[in-house]
Amino acid sequence: MDILDYDRALYYTHRSEWDNLIVLMVRTKDNMLSKRIERFLHAYQFSSDYTVIERNLYSLLRYLDHANSVTEVHSSNENPVLSI
Repeated sequence: MDILDYDRALYYTHRSEWDNLIVLMVRTKDNMLSKRIERFLHAYQFSSDYTVIERNLYSLLRYLDHANSVTEVHSSNENPVLSI
């Protein structure tokens, strides 16, 4: 799992760059991230109920926060000399 994917997803969501978010959804190897992006974009495009959109957005943002915190823990345990 690449931390860069999570950063890009957060950036594209914040900037409302839906086309780039779709490209990220297709290219990422993280299936959970891909599914969360898909659910959010589907709700954003087709739902008339704002609470559904908001729920899917918060679900995506919570997952990004969780994935970033888990990835940071793993990268801090690595040998800094080997990670250069």
